[in-house]
Amino acid sequence: MLDKIKNIKNQMEAFPIRDIESLEQFRIAYLGSKNIIKPLFKEMKQVPAEERKAFGQRINELKQRATALYEAKRATIHQAKSKDQAQSIDLSAPGYPHRIGSRHPIRIVMEKLVRIFEHIGFVVAEEREIEDDWHNFTAMHTPDDHPARDMQDTFYLQDAKDMLLRTHTSSVQSRVMETQKPPIRIIAPGRVYRNETISARSHCQFHQIEGLYIDKNVSFADMKQTLFYYARAMYGADVKLRLRPSYFPFTEPSAELDVYWGLESEDDYRITKGTGWLEVLGCGMVDPQVLTNCGIDPEIYSGFAFGMGIERQAMLQYKINDIRMFFENDVRFLQQFAAE
Repeated sequence: MLDKIKNIKNQMEAFPIRDIESLEQFRIAYLGSKNIIKPLFKEMKQVPAEERKAFGQRINELKQRATALYEAKRATIHQAKSKDQAQSIDLSAPGYPHRIGSRHPIRIVMEKLVRIFEHIGFVVAEEREIEDDWHNFTAMHTPDDHPARDMQDTFYLQDAKDMLLRTHTSSVQSRVMETQKPPIRIIAPGRVYRNETISARSHCQFHQIEGLYIDKNVSFADMKQTLFYYARAMYGADVKLRLRPSYFPFTEPSAELDVYWGLESEDDYRITKGTGWLEVLGCGMVDPQVLTNCGIDPEIYSGFAFGMGIERQAMLQYKINDIRMFFENDVRFLQQFAAE
């Protein structure tokens, strides 16, 4: 048996490896799924019990030697190939031009929205993405039994009590109201996270931009005028708009703003579910309890808030029908926005 192992080792050492093809032949013969070393393990039962340990060690040494030979020869062949390729380079030839990048469509739309609201006095406010429960939910008058608190919707940090990935940028509003005295006029763009199934229409991460205006004698009419200004700046002066009653735990009364998208194509029917109308944002008057939670007297001040998904805005503007495309970093997709 030991002579058999010795013969295989001698054949292996003498195996002629000169190129990629012969290297592959060596691999198949000595390291492949049907290599000639493997049957030796089955022959161990024919070896006397007192010699099996030594026999097994010799087989393992043979297998390790095969692996070492293969790796050494492969490194030598690849090194020689790289050297040949380097010598074949024409140093006088002009270099390949670098591919110029482009801004991401989410960033393009976000900057456009920021410019629209900055034009009427809003300033950008940014805060942390890892937030505590109080600023994300409680301050925003979200009850303990509200579905948004369920683990199915929120990413909670495993080793940090009451810490989570923010589910909306409303947490920026609560922190600003805590630290600034009215009048407050801010917009809060940023990334948010929700534990949702990824599909063409939803993702576990996306971007929002929320607005907040707090001052004396702020009315629903002020909010309507602000949002109609935004919609006309975003979609054109002739856009058709409507406000529908809705519900949000941190605003009362609450509404949703719809844009008439039309029913000119099959995509229009699918996107608007056959109605022609598309909801673009939620809004409402800030609930007095939210003001109280953040240290603002609701008897003196009032305000409105609104929020929208930036992916939704980008999908509308560029006729993109799958939200997943924003996160795949496909160069072919992103290069379409190089001129923006």
